[in-house]
Amino acid sequence: MSVSLYEEDPGSRSIARKDVECTLETFRREPGRGCCVVLEREGVVVGYAFLVAFWSNEYGGEICTIDELFVDTSQRGRGLATDLILALAQKSDLFMTSAVALALEVTPNNARARSLYERLGFSAKNILMRKTLA
Repeated sequence: MSVSLYEEDPGSRSIARKDVECTLETFRREPGRGCCVVLEREGVVVGYAFLVAFWSNEYGGEICTIDELFVDTSQRGRGLATDLILALAQKSDLFMTSAVALALEVTPNNARARSLYERLGFSAKNILMRKTLA
């Protein structure tokens, strides 16, 4: 599903299966760094999210960063992503019950996702700048 996400909504670089496997292995080995939660409907996995911990001096605590969020196209519009974000905001036991904020990124052309996030109270803040290291 992660590879499908990047095919549908390309980021700054392409993602291969080996990249996803590396992320999942890191989460297994170091659960404090992050986790993957799956979204199920009637016992079938229809989506997932990568949740990553980030300490913020500015916010005075840990931020739960929703690094990736994907719902299968056949299941969109049914509230799965909304339910996940609301559960995180209510500090459910999914990940980081001590989080002081939620954060995420959205690609500029993904109007549907941006609309969802704005409806759930997210707002643009600052300008994210990156430099990829070798």
